[in-house]
Amino acid sequence: MGHEDLSGKVALVTGATAKRGMGHAIAMRLASQGADVAVLDKIAVSRSLFPGDEGWRGLPEEVEAIEAMGRRAMALTADIGKVDEVEAAVSAVIERLGRIDMLVNCAAIRGTPNVDIVDGDAGEWKALFDINLLGAFLVSRPVVRHMIGRGQGGKIVHFASLAGRFGAKGNAAYAASKWGVIGLVQTLALEVAAHRINVNAVCPGMIVTNLRDDHIAAGARREQITPEAFRAKEYEMVTKSIPIGRMGTVDDIADVVSFLVSSQSDYMTGQSLNVCGGIRMD
Repeated sequence: MGHEDLSGKVALVTGATAKRGMGHAIAMRLASQGADVAVLDKIAVSRSLFPGDEGWRGLPEEVEAIEAMGRRAMALTADIGKVDEVEAAVSAVIERLGRIDMLVNCAAIRGTPNVDIVDGDAGEWKALFDINLLGAFLVSRPVVRHMIGRGQGGKIVHFASLAGRFGAKGNAAYAASKWGVIGLVQTLALEVAAHRINVNAVCPGMIVTNLRDDHIAAGARREQITPEAFRAKEYEMVTKSIPIGRMGTVDDIADVVSFLVSSQSDYMTGQSLNVCGGIRMD
């Protein structure tokens, strides 16, 4: 299965500002396949704990990299949990790049890990649902309207999680929000199938990204070691539970998304694909 030429198509990728993030990797992959790409996040630049990332400039640097490939690109900052900001961002992409053929919604927040429901904070639950679930709805709605109006079909990929399929002790808010994403994906897939719009979800397992940077920093402070040492220790422990024997990479995720936005996935919709090295097989 090769990577399809996406020349002439336009992708909107949310959650793209993190240097080690899945959104960044996906934006670069789709551009390398010929697509014009709009990258969106709540902030233009996010810090990274990984050594060597100190000079990362976020969305502007991504735009420069995409344009260096000969593609059109644009950066947008918007909170996908706020309807006016999302609607304005989608309109701006359509106005400047002409259309949206692919939506890849990676934007998400993790919340505080290892907090049992009885100790949960209602404000944090609301924040997680506003971004992870309401945000998925809010960004889907104008894009789907646009795709239906164009009559040329389209591809939508939302990010759920293994936690959204099997539960995650101490991470109820995150798990519940991602379960909701899967329900949204399945329902939307049914509603737009007749318009040749495919809607699917990716359920990553343990992937090396910036998403756990705050957790890594806190653990390093607690154990009085460097973030790099704590990360290595945690990754070694986690890897023992992965049948393939390694943590996942953002390129592993980009490979799957590349397939889901291509014509090779035309007969797939409403699916939630585990990308987890075999941690779960159902």
